[in-house]
Amino acid sequence: MDSAIDLVSQEVMISQIELLLNYSKRFYNRQFITRKVANNDLLTRAEELLDQYFDTENMLINGLPAVQSLADQLNVTPHYLSDMLRSLTGQNTQQHIHNRLIDKAKEFLSTTQLSISEVAYKLGFEHPQSFNKLFKRKTKLSPLEYRQSFN
Repeated sequence: MDSAIDLVSQEVMISQIELLLNYSKRFYNRQFITRKVANNDLLTRAEELLDQYFDTENMLINGLPAVQSLADQLNVTPHYLSDMLRSLTGQNTQQHIHNRLIDKAKEFLSTTQLSISEVAYKLGFEHPQSFNKLFKRKTKLSPLEYRQSFN
C-alpha cells in the first residue's frame, strides 16, 4: 500500500507525530525546572565525586575523569547528566570537569612549588603541552603566567 487514502493523510500523520515529539521534548525539558531539589542533590553528589577524584591519586592512574564514569556513579545517562548540569551551571559535563580541573591546577600553581610539568603529571596529563593548552584556553593565561601573577 504505497498510496495514501487521500491527499492530506500523510500531512495529518506527520503533524500528529510532530505534536507527540514536541510533547515529549517539553516533558523532558520540564523535568529540569520541576526537579530543582533533586537536580541540586545530583549536582552536589557529582561535586563530591569530583572532589574525591581530584583529592586522591586517581588522576595519576586514570587521567581525567570520564563523563561516562561520572554518570555511571550517579546512576544517570551521560546525556541526562550534561543536560542537568547545563540547566544548573550553563556547562555540559565535560566543560564542568575541565573547569574543576583548572581550579585544582590553580590551587597547585598558587600554593606549591611544583614545576608546571609536575602539576600536569599530577593532574593526569601525559604531556605537559596538553595541560598548557587547556589551561591557556580556559584562563587566557599560561600556567607560568598564572603562577607569576602571585609573585
